[in-house]
Amino acid sequence: MTHSRGDFDFEFGAWRVQHRRLRERLVGCTDWEAFPGTSETRPVLGGSGNIEDNVLHFPAGTYRAIAIRSFDPDAGTWAIWWLSTADPHRLDVPVVGRFAAGVGTFLADEVIGGVPVKVRFLWLRTDTDTPRWEQAMSVDGGATWETNWTMDFTRA
Repeated sequence: MTHSRGDFDFEFGAWRVQHRRLRERLVGCTDWEAFPGTSETRPVLGGSGNIEDNVLHFPAGTYRAIAIRSFDPDAGTWAIWWLSTADPHRLDVPVVGRFAAGVGTFLADEVIGGVPVKVRFLWLRTDTDTPRWEQAMSVDGGATWETNWTMDFTRA
């Protein structure tokens, strides 16, 4: 499959987002909270990147965040960074990956609370009007994954 800077074109435009997030990560929590949001994505860097601007209406209050994405044509991979008003001077470690068979898989190694953690983003249903993003984490090198956040998108 050819990977291209157009891999995220499906997400351009305005969206309503239904978030679902575990209240606590990596502790065996099964208690989910759901909340609405909005998102708008546009190309940048002459089409070799894009910005996803999010408004998240958490039960504890509203905040803003952006996903910054850039495409490396030589490697055929995307890098995705997250920046939010919750920690406005910190870019998360980028997840890096690509799309294959309609699924985008992006991985990173992170340290959370002093523990090495693998982070995985999945983009699913990208050929539909209802794409889905999922975040999962693993503390055993990727043998098992805890999905801890999902975002279901519908066109605004």
